[in-house]
Amino acid sequence: MDLHLKEKRIAERLAYDGEFLKVQCDTVRLPDGKETTREYIKHPGAVVIIPVLDDGSILIERQFRYPVNQVVIEFPAGKIDPGEASLDCAKRELLEETGYTASDWQFVCTIHNAIAYSDEHLDIFLARGLKEGQSKPDEGEFLETFTASIGDMLAWIKEGKITDVKTVIGTFWLERILRGEWKL
Repeated sequence: MDLHLKEKRIAERLAYDGEFLKVQCDTVRLPDGKETTREYIKHPGAVVIIPVLDDGSILIERQFRYPVNQVVIEFPAGKIDPGEASLDCAKRELLEETGYTASDWQFVCTIHNAIAYSDEHLDIFLARGLKEGQSKPDEGEFLETFTASIGDMLAWIKEGKITDVKTVIGTFWLERILRGEWKL
């Protein structure tokens, strides 16, 4: 299956070993037999939570993101810890970032947000039956939460006010779920 497209790793080396990210530099054999290198970021994976309140509004965040030097609107999300199941991570991140817990969790999909240069995957979950509590952000994490309608979010995506890929994709999934077009 697709063997005519597959590249084969013949050597690997760690080019950079950071506190959070690692950069891998592999030598690969291409389908035509030639060799080249592939550099990519190794990432442990993350989760994205689409929290929908009982009134249908969506709980979202505003957070400064250093690489793009701006405050962005996004769904709660976070890195999966070693040995942690995705759903456990989603529950932990929702509580830490928003203070909410959820009684109903549904897996939506897995996305790969930067396949040209990273192995990162994001598991998206829909969270309902929300109950408010006290947030417990990580040290150095500063964000604020607010609610919006699906219409607001779609308009903000169209206007370019929401550019975060996980939030854009999650919003499109949520719209189709709420319309009954896509079942989980």
